Parts: sequence; structure tokens; C-alpha cells
Amino acid sequence: MPTPELELHLDDFEAMDDQTGQSFLHAVEINQDQLLPLAEHHSPCGANSFYVLHDGSATWGIPGEPQIVALHLQRDLKEQTFKFDLERLPLPSMAQSWLIHRGCPADAIGLNPELGPAPADEATLALERRLMGDGDHHACGYSYTRDDPNDMVTVVALRTLDERASSPFRVVVEEVDTDAWTHTLREGGFATVQEALQWCQDRLAGTASPLPPVRPAAASARPAALPKAPAPRPPGRSR
Repeated sequence: MPTPELELHLDDFEAMDDQTGQSFLHAVEINQDQLLPLAEHHSPCGANSFYVLHDGSATWGIPGEPQIVALHLQRDLKEQTFKFDLERLPLPSMAQSWLIHRGCPADAIGLNPELGPAPADEATLALERRLMGDGDHHACGYSYTRDDPNDMVTVVALRTLDERASSPFRVVVEEVDTDAWTHTLREGGFATVQEALQWCQDRLAGTASPLPPVRPAAASARPAALPKAPAPRPPGRSR
């Protein structure tokens, strides 16, 4: 199967203003040949396009930076102009969620199964479906993507926005089996940001214990301290 190229469908369209044009040039056009469309959807009228992209150039950038790009193009069909929103995210399911919450139909932005490792099991599929649907229920504070074939892994630390949550901090970890070309996705729950970030660092060092389970939401009112808990911040990075 030939590798698909990113088609922006912007012939005869101009950026809505100079600032948008410059931002789009640096964020998308300069690097367009490195952006692989994992999923895309175009509204029937042509006003909106939604993309989940893999940025192949990220592997040469800052170690650990997200390699997935969510792109929403909005076209003014009368004025023949466009604007865009873009977000870099660590996991495809998080990019799908970002697009869905900007108007993309959930059943129209499925990933191309030919362009990435297949889900290894039902637990992975279930968690991916959940992240697609409720990704806006969490704030992403830290992620690290490692594309070393000997240990291809992405760790993501999240803070849940559910004030009743007994596990206010979550870690999602994706591991790729490069021999079988499959991936697993798992989630753990933590009481503090420090515990969540420490687990991420331990996993990257190869010394992590099993992920602790996510505890169910508390039925009573939330603890007073939880609303003030900060989103996780990255510790120092090393190659």
C-alpha cells in the first residue's frame, strides 16, 4: 500500500490574515511532507477538514516531544479564506478526542489500520474508545514519547477534571511490540502528581512496578484540596 500524502484541499484559498498565513506556514506547510495522515474527515460542504497526523520529523527534535498532530481546517467558502487550529498530543486517541470535541463526527475519524501497530487486545481497544469519548475530562500535564525500536513507549500523565475522583492523577502508557507490530494501552491511578510523574520516570528507566488500578469515583463530596491540585509538570528530561 502506497504511503498516503497529506492533501490540505486549499487550492484557491488564502489564509484569512497574514498572521494565520505565517503560523500555518511554520506549523504545517514547511513540514508537510513529514506529516502522515493517520485519519481524516472532510465535511460534505467542504467547510471543515479534520486530520490526525504523525509528524515524522519529531523524532529528530526535542527528545520525548509528542509525535501526533491534531489539525482542524476551517474554510470560508464565500470569501475563499481559511483558518486553522492545531494541537500536538502524545496519543492518536487523544488527537481524535480533540477533533471530536471540535465538531468532527466520532465515527468518521477512525485510524487507518495500515498505518500503525494494531491494538493487541480488547483492553487496549476499550481504553482507546474511552479516551476518544472523554478526553476532555482530563488535563494533560506531561508526556514522553520514545521511538527506540528496543523500547517503543509513550507515557502520559493526566489530571482528571472529575472533582469526585479518588484517583485524581492518571498515567496512560502505550507500549509497541515491534516484532508483532501491535500496541497495548494501559491506565493507572495515583493520589498525587509526584507519584504519577515518578512512575513515568521509572518506566522510562525500565524500573517501574505494575500500574496501580484506577480507584472508582468517591460517592461523597470531593476533598477540599483536590480542586487546587496542579496539572502534572514534566521533570527534567534526559536522552
